[in-house]
Order: sequence, then C-alpha cells, then structure tokens
Amino acid sequence: MPILKKIIISSFLSLLMVTFAFSQGKATPGQAQLPLEALGESSSEKAGLTQPHHSLASTMESSSTAASLPVLIPHKGDTVWMSLSTLLVIMMTVPGLALFYGGLVRSKNILSVLMQIMVTFCLITVLWVIYGYSLAFTEGNAFIGGFSRIFLNGMFNSADGSFSTAATFSKATPIYELSFAAFQATFAGITCCLIVGAFAERIKFSAVLFFMFLWFTFAYLPIAHMVWFWPGPDAYTAANMIEKMNSTAGFIWQKGALDFAGGTVVHINAAVAGLVGAFMIGKRIGYGREAMSPHNLTLTMTGAALLWVGWFGFNAGSALEANGFAVLALINTFLATAAAVLAWSVAEWLAKGKPSMLGAASGAVSGLVAITPAAGNVGILGALAIGVAGGVFCLWGVNGLKRLIGADDSLDVFGVHGVGGIVGALLTGVFNHPSLGGPGFIADWVTMKTSFNPVLTQLWIQTQGVLITVLWSAVVAFISFKLVDRVIGLRVKEDEEREGLDINSHGEVAYHL
Repeated sequence: MPILKKIIISSFLSLLMVTFAFSQGKATPGQAQLPLEALGESSSEKAGLTQPHHSLASTMESSSTAASLPVLIPHKGDTVWMSLSTLLVIMMTVPGLALFYGGLVRSKNILSVLMQIMVTFCLITVLWVIYGYSLAFTEGNAFIGGFSRIFLNGMFNSADGSFSTAATFSKATPIYELSFAAFQATFAGITCCLIVGAFAERIKFSAVLFFMFLWFTFAYLPIAHMVWFWPGPDAYTAANMIEKMNSTAGFIWQKGALDFAGGTVVHINAAVAGLVGAFMIGKRIGYGREAMSPHNLTLTMTGAALLWVGWFGFNAGSALEANGFAVLALINTFLATAAAVLAWSVAEWLAKGKPSMLGAASGAVSGLVAITPAAGNVGILGALAIGVAGGVFCLWGVNGLKRLIGADDSLDVFGVHGVGGIVGALLTGVFNHPSLGGPGFIADWVTMKTSFNPVLTQLWIQTQGVLITVLWSAVVAFISFKLVDRVIGLRVKEDEEREGLDINSHGEVAYHL
C-alpha cells in the first residue's frame, strides 16, 4: 500500500504540473467564443462529434475581434435537452449498470462491483475535466487532440459571465460547450465502467483504478478523437476549404465511418479491453466446476430497465439538438431494444426449452448496444433488423463464442458489448443506404447536400473502423494490464477471493441475514 500511495500521489502531481504548463500561453477564460461560420479560416480551435452526418465545432478568438462579430445564442430547448440527456446517461451508469452487474455476481461480491463502478465513474469524470475533453475534442492531429481545453479552460468567462459555444449538426445552431463537455464526460465514464464486468469477482480494487487511468488516457481518448473529432459544419464555408477542413479531422472520421453514439468508441472499445483483462487476470477459482449463478436477477432486471430508459439520452442526445434526428434516434432505440428482447427470448426458448428473465434482460442490452452506432443513421426497418440481429448474435456470443474463446468473461462484456457493437457498426453501413430506408449522410458540408455510398463500400469503411478500434484497444489494454500487474498486482489472494471481495476489499457485506 505505501508503494501504491506513492504512485498515485506522484502520478497526480505530475499530471497537475503538466497540465498547468500546457495551460500557459493558451486561450484564457477571458477570451470570447464565436461560431465558426463567422470566423471562417481564422478559427484557432475546433472540436467535433460523430460521423459525416453530424458535427460539433468550437472556436476561440480574441475579445477585441469578438466584439465586432455576431454571436449566436444557444436555443433554450437544446440546452434543456442536452442537460436532460446528460442526466439520463448518468442514470444509466449509477445506478443502472451498477445494479445490472451487481445482480449478476455472487452475493459476496456485489458491493465490490458497485464500488468499482461508482468510483471508476467518478475518477473518469475528474480526469475528463482535467485533460480528457481537451485531448478528445480539440484539434491536434489525426489521432489525438491538444491541451487548449485542459480544466475546461475558456468555456466560462468569470469576468463578464459569458459562455463559449459549440456548433451542433446544423449550421449556425450552437449549444453551450459546457453542455457538450458534460454530455461526453458521461460517455467516457460508462465506457470504463463497462469493462469492470469482464473480470469481476477477482481483481484488486487498486488495480481497477490504475488500469482505468491508463486505458482511458491511451485508448478511450485517442479512439474518441479518431472517430468523433472533425471541424464541424460551420467550418465549411467554401468548396476550396473542404479538403483542408477534412484533414484536421480524426483518422477514422476521415475514412467516412459512421458511428452515431458510440458503437466503436464505447462498446467495442470497452469489450475488447475487458476480454484482454479476462485472459490476463485468469479465470475465477472454481470456474467451470462450481455454480456461479447470478445472486439477484431482480436487481439485474431493474438495472436493465434503467439502462433502457437512460439509453434514450445516450442515443437521442447524440443528435445534440432537440430535432427530428433526435426523434429518429429515440424511436430506433425503442424499437431495436424491443425487437432484441423478443429475438433473444424466442431463440433461447427454441434452443433451451425455456425463455429466461436473464435472457430477456441481456437481450435488451444487446439491442441497445447494436442500435447505438446506427441510431440516427438508419430508418425504422433498419432499426428493427439491427435489433433482431443484435439479440440473436449476442445470444450466440455469450454461449457458443464464449466457449470457443475459453475466457472467463464474468458478466459477458464481450459477448454482449463486443458482438453487439460489431454487429451494429457493420449493419449501420448496410441500412444507412436510402434504398433500405436510411438517411444517407451529408457529403457536402458547404451546401449541406446528402449522398450515400454503395452498401459494400460503406460496409468496408465500417469494417476498417471496427478493426482499428479492436487493435488499438487490445494493444493498450495488454500493455496497461502488464504495467498494473508489475506495479501492484492484478488479482486478490486466493483466500480473499473465496471469502469474497466485499469483506476483504471493502470491509463490509451487502446482506445481513
């Protein structure tokens, strides 16, 4: 423990020193925020969200220049919608995911899972504000952003009470940049929390936190930047600027990959890290020989229901506006989840003779995962098909594929989030096509005209996004777990694992019967 304390203290002191150093000479809170449409090529900072169908952009300019340029005020309805969506995603994680995972483990380990999720979410939120947002959503290179927004620098001017704004997916339609930063913080938080389920019931609490710090920094932030960062629609003011603006975007975005709300960034990214962890930490004592049934499916059902409701903020909120695409994402999320529950339950009924509550709850999550990258990128029939496919393929993922891989993925993180994320990401490339009811994507951000790729072309683009995410996350996770194991160790002692992590890691028990 003394070594761990020294590591934690030195890491945070180093981080504070670095972030303070980078903040010197950067944009200050006293600088005004203006829309890119007004600034044109003079913008010095840009930030973006999602695929070539949506965007977010922010820019900073000196206060003297700002005084002579028009300022667009965010619509109050969009501000309310983004605030609500942020709260819904927080509910997805704490308590939604916590209860879903908590019910699936044995009673002697439920508090350890709740604690890991609660503290991980808080850790990532703090890191997001310190440097995460800046590295993910400011201009740097194709793989990572810069440091101009550390500590959310420049988003609020305490001198005059003004706020920086960020563009949405429509020209001249900004939202407050703090709204976007808070919204995206919840994505980063829940992504890291998802990983916990893959190695539940045998990992050290300190190892979880150290790993999350490393993986968030070197896997989540680069992937988020590569997939979601681009200049935003207001940066495209003339045809001769298109190539220049595109070159500032993230690596995967430049390829044209579609990811509305995080199929690659969140689900595949987390699932691959979890699977690597399951292999490297090893199987639970007694796995395959002793019963390790969920101890409370009522909690799991409750968690699944909270996840479903919260996911409307996750997917529909990713439209960044209270508009038609938010509604499209909402109905697609609603329909795909219902279809996945039915598909999983019927398939399980046919295969095993009885449909289970655990299966229905898992089916709901599989549908939510699968529709995430497609939510605003496909039509109604596409959502129905993706929901059914997600339910069936994820059922295979937690049974056949799990046996084939041979890893003790405790709560089937890869079987649901990995398989579901891959299925959703690939089928987004299929059902985005207008002939299959999809909206296509905006191909010309100057005129805002839409277009589409042939299905096989877009499918290959989607496949590249999936492969890059899998490889990047796997390599970072492997190195991170190795480092954590060398420094503090990954696994609790055998007698502590047998007795339970609740009492040994946290000194308390969940039930007094």
